Amino acid sequence: MKYLIVGLGNIGSEYQNTRHNIGFKVLDALAKASNIVFENSRYGLVASLKVKGQSLTLLKPSTYMNLSGNAVRYWMEKENIPVERLLVVVDDLALPLGTLRLKAKGSDAGHNGLKHIASILGTQAYARLRFGIGNDFPRGGQIDYVLGHFSKDDEVIINEKAIIAEEIIKSFCLAGISITMNQFNKKP
Repeated sequence: MKYLIVGLGNIGSEYQNTRHNIGFKVLDALAKASNIVFENSRYGLVASLKVKGQSLTLLKPSTYMNLSGNAVRYWMEKENIPVERLLVVVDDLALPLGTLRLKAKGSDAGHNGLKHIASILGTQAYARLRFGIGNDFPRGGQIDYVLGHFSKDDEVIINEKAIIAEEIIKSFCLAGISITMNQFNKKP
């Protein structure tokens, strides 16, 4: 079976390694661990990965966050992947730093990338892996915070949790969403 794994982020050096680009970071870690490389393609950087007979298309959209749905729709149609086999990796302000939550569906929670994907697909019933980036910012400082960089200490946590995120992605494709949620969505 084929799966589309989308890591949300913004292209450009000014956004590299920012909190908002955690989706890119997770997919980069998965690609590195699997010895595959991303290639520039339509609507983003794309890599192909085989996991125990499953075919994964990894996508880092080049459309900027607010237009992520365009890339998602294109690659779902190109690869003939149904919405049930779509997984979006996204940053989440509502979760403590490093907390991972897999959801089968849900609201966009104010996230413009998820909002655009739902708008383009016509549904919010697609899987997402929410990666907590914390919310340690003053009132009115949300934009600067999500576009800011992790501290050295936070970076250690993020790198450790990225490895778990890789396991969640593989489990989603091999065992399905329910089993994966039961296994990984445990409270710390």
